[in-house]
Amino acid sequence: MGDAVRQTTDGAVRRLTLCRPHAYNTITPALRDELGAALDAADRDDAARVVLLDAEGPAFCAGYDLRWATDAQATAEGRDRVWDSAADLQMIGRFASTWAKLHEISKPTVAAVSGWCLAGGMNIVMNADLIVCSTSARFGYPPMRVWGIPEAPWTWIARLGLERAKRFLFTGDEITGPQAAELGMVLDCVPDEELADTATRLATRIARVPTNQLQMMKRALNDVARTMYDPAGSRTLGALFDGVARHTQEGLDFVARATEVGWRQAVHERDAPFGDYGERGDS
Repeated sequence: MGDAVRQTTDGAVRRLTLCRPHAYNTITPALRDELGAALDAADRDDAARVVLLDAEGPAFCAGYDLRWATDAQATAEGRDRVWDSAADLQMIGRFASTWAKLHEISKPTVAAVSGWCLAGGMNIVMNADLIVCSTSARFGYPPMRVWGIPEAPWTWIARLGLERAKRFLFTGDEITGPQAAELGMVLDCVPDEELADTATRLATRIARVPTNQLQMMKRALNDVARTMYDPAGSRTLGALFDGVARHTQEGLDFVARATEVGWRQAVHERDAPFGDYGERGDS
């Protein structure tokens, strides 16, 4: 067991908890590897019928650790080599394929979201079979304003429909928990103090069904998603364009600015014109 994901078992429910609240559960290679291994283990374990993913602290996941990510890009670009798109696709593809396990493992996955769920956090949670959130939840993909796009665009279309997916991905605008439920992006939105019980009850109720029944149903439904949305193709294109977005002139300027003034200031300058996320007075 690592430091980023804690595994516990409650009957037939395998709970995976993102447990770096001090770091807003930001994404690092360690989180990727621990979550991927935990999902694989739950899929192999005959005693586990449902996976419940939740998190500790004020953020479900505030996205990639930008200090690590911007430093890594700045270091790579300082080696007098042009951008290697194939190597970049392989690198980001490892993250995208890990998050996709929430969709692809044979057992149902439920995500319980409170607080910030942004950028890379959305890449994770949108792959879950079911999402419930609390009123404090705040969703969004602000990096699409500069330096990134979602790694699995199909999940946005599947949950929101094409027009609403475009509306939020053309702007990177914030989506509150109640809005997410109204839009159909999540199954339900409940008060913060009820989220844990609501998600646990749902996972436990699903776990009353025999494992083979759940696996057959998930595979049948996922086959519809495969023919309608081409998840694998969408993930490849999303990961490739995510790399392109990080290497446009604007993307390179963002990394240079983050290196100069720190990533917090660079993000502030990106989001300030929109007046949302950390730019709101109540954030």
